[in-house]
Amino acid sequence: MTLFMTSLAPTTRTAISSCGCGDSQPFDGATPEYRRILLWVIAINLVAFVVVSSGGLLAGSASVAANALDFLADSATYAISLWAISKSAEIRSGTAIVKGASLGVLGVAVLGFAGWRAVNGIAPEGLTISGLGLFGVAANFVAAILLSRHRDGDANVRSVWLCTRNDLIQCLAVVVTGGLVWFTRSAWPDIIVGAILAIVFLQSAWSIIAQAQAERRDSVLAAD
Repeated sequence: MTLFMTSLAPTTRTAISSCGCGDSQPFDGATPEYRRILLWVIAINLVAFVVVSSGGLLAGSASVAANALDFLADSATYAISLWAISKSAEIRSGTAIVKGASLGVLGVAVLGFAGWRAVNGIAPEGLTISGLGLFGVAANFVAAILLSRHRDGDANVRSVWLCTRNDLIQCLAVVVTGGLVWFTRSAWPDIIVGAILAIVFLQSAWSIIAQAQAERRDSVLAAD
């Protein structure tokens, strides 16, 4: 999901009010085109989850497990994003908070699995890890192309783009991890990358929640 989400401030579009004044509002995704794209991205992530999780169970890899769970989490959170489109600013920000919280739970789970692998695991199959990582790269590349025209907006829209863009980077890291595991014949590269990805999930969760809370405060102030 989102990796180092430090650029969360959304680019705004201009809405013309009845008095003719320009009033900047973040894009909320309320267009038929964006809805169709989001449905395609959800389908891509579901297929990727099935493929990567099946291979991950066979490989016994912490980094692949993190990657697979990320595909599943993305499918669920993108579906929530689709539902939240056209809802009130309060509902959209609340949805983003839920997505951030679920990402935090995912981060804790992956960190725990990486710790368990450090104590009980043996070196996974490096070539399998790299192969699954390449599949993830392809899936996220297609999703990123679909979303690239809609990468700016409110917390709900922005989080979808950043999750997909940075999942692509994450999958590339998994590919490199597989190579390191194969070269060193050690489980430690996989364990370390799995732990790093878990920490990234936690950082991303914090960033999503922080932006959503800021947008919620802004909507309350605007309503007063």
